Amino acid sequence: MVAVSAGVLLDRNGRLLLHRRPAGTHHAGRWEFPGGKQEAGETPKGALLRELSEELGIAASAPSLRLAGIVESAVPGRSARKERRRLRILLFTVRRWRGAPRALEGGRLRWCRAATVAALDLAPLDRLLLPQLLQSLRR
Repeated sequence: MVAVSAGVLLDRNGRLLLHRRPAGTHHAGRWEFPGGKQEAGETPKGALLRELSEELGIAASAPSLRLAGIVESAVPGRSARKERRRLRILLFTVRRWRGAPRALEGGRLRWCRAATVAALDLAPLDRLLLPQLLQSLRR
């Protein structure tokens, strides 16, 4: 199982931050929620805090993270002989952080209203997480 933690930064105006994947990467040009794979020994929240620092140059704390959705999917192996693996993404909302988000690993950042996110060309699993996120934001 490959475990991934992703985050949705929510600003004071209710906008969400999305990242556009840079050219030459998997799902290049598509929009995603920032985050990445958990490393050995990391908790899901710990992985997201590290990724937010590495990808966006911001600092957040574990209490500021709230689980907003989970999706699990099969991922094809890289060769015909490799078995399919499972991928699980945990999506957290982030309402407080320090620093100004910047796209440190390439791509672009975009703040948008929740109602407009569905119109973006989202990465496939982020698209699956969107209904859960929207429901979480209504609570």
